[in-house]
Amino acid sequence: MQTHARQIINLGRMGLAQWLVILVTMGLNAMDGFDVLAISFASPGISHDWGVDKATLGWILSMELLGMAIGSVVLGGFADRFGRRPTVLGCLVAMAIGMHGASVSQDVPQLLGFRLLTGIGIGGVLPCINALASEFSNLRWRSFAMSLMVIGYPLGGVLGGLVARSILGTGGWQGVFHTGALATAAFLPVVWILVPESVVFLDRRRVGTALEQINRTLRRLGQEAATCLSEVEPAKTRHSFAELLRPAYLATTVIVTAAYFAHITSFYFILKWIPKMVVDLGFEPKVAAGVLTWANVGGALGGALFGLVVHRFGIRRSTTVVLLGGAGMVAWFGIGPHGLSQLTVTVAISGIFNNAAIAGLYMLFATVYPTELRATGTGFAVGFGRGGAALAPVLAGVLFQIGLPVSVVAPIMAGGSLLAAALLVLLARRSNLV
Repeated sequence: MQTHARQIINLGRMGLAQWLVILVTMGLNAMDGFDVLAISFASPGISHDWGVDKATLGWILSMELLGMAIGSVVLGGFADRFGRRPTVLGCLVAMAIGMHGASVSQDVPQLLGFRLLTGIGIGGVLPCINALASEFSNLRWRSFAMSLMVIGYPLGGVLGGLVARSILGTGGWQGVFHTGALATAAFLPVVWILVPESVVFLDRRRVGTALEQINRTLRRLGQEAATCLSEVEPAKTRHSFAELLRPAYLATTVIVTAAYFAHITSFYFILKWIPKMVVDLGFEPKVAAGVLTWANVGGALGGALFGLVVHRFGIRRSTTVVLLGGAGMVAWFGIGPHGLSQLTVTVAISGIFNNAAIAGLYMLFATVYPTELRATGTGFAVGFGRGGAALAPVLAGVLFQIGLPVSVVAPIMAGGSLLAAALLVLLARRSNLV
């Protein structure tokens, strides 16, 4: 009986080398989490040292998110065309340069430029690690592997919070970015050594000696050799953005992208503005960093728990429930008690719901798109959806600047997750997705 790479990966056991790839994707997502939140940890110091107002600070908080949108859209397609591994390596170089540049920036324009470069690198990594986690795991463990990848993001925030709290207690905000640059650069040899190119990608691309390359990687993974390449219909060899907008995928692409856009608006409002809001309530910057750390502790717990329950209740239903819970907690952050312990508990529970929703949305991306469009589709949804991430800090900054209190701003920003839940209900009606 002839077997091809997809059958071997889907139906075979999970070997140590495969689990190492999954752990690397988790680590890369953790690095992304630290790099994205570095500006949140540093924002009180930047505001104090440079005297920027809240509207300008909103743009500073948003700039790498804008870069992420660009990177996800452009580099997701690059990964589907040229490979996941080279895309990740190139993006890590961009991230390391951007983080180092931020640490030596002398004014707002310089900082904005380096944060944009950092964001482009992060945006390119995200669709790649989503595809790698899916394509290196078998069917039995795929949802769990995807959850492990997703919880890397809040874990990076937790570690980043601990590091930032230590740095801010003894030095300036620049040290946060310098540490991030070193950690990002350290992942280059890790990816080079531990992450081969996806055999599912090689099977689809089938360039040159594809079968020989696939079998070299399968031997490295401890799997049996493939005897043939899979059959691919000619219509499925395309992987351009235009393919996502054809009738077969148009409605799905619009709905999942809009849902991600809406939820990420609420998600990044709470992550980006927590330190500044807590400082404005009279607490020290290192205390504010500690509160944000608890948001990521909750996020890690939420991602792990979601991976355990999704098998029983289904991806769409589970994601809808946690979206509603996340909206409630973001609103409560504004209207509830503002003691330190109450803020910490609220933020932690918000992290549980909101990151579980991110895990669910990433699982949806991997489910609704086939292999040949997976990174492109994920990059498109994440890229345009990241517009919500870039919008969130700016919108909140404008609302604060015109004098609205957090008790009004937080419920407004929570509306994004409510809209995302409604869109998933619409998706289920169109596709019978549970």
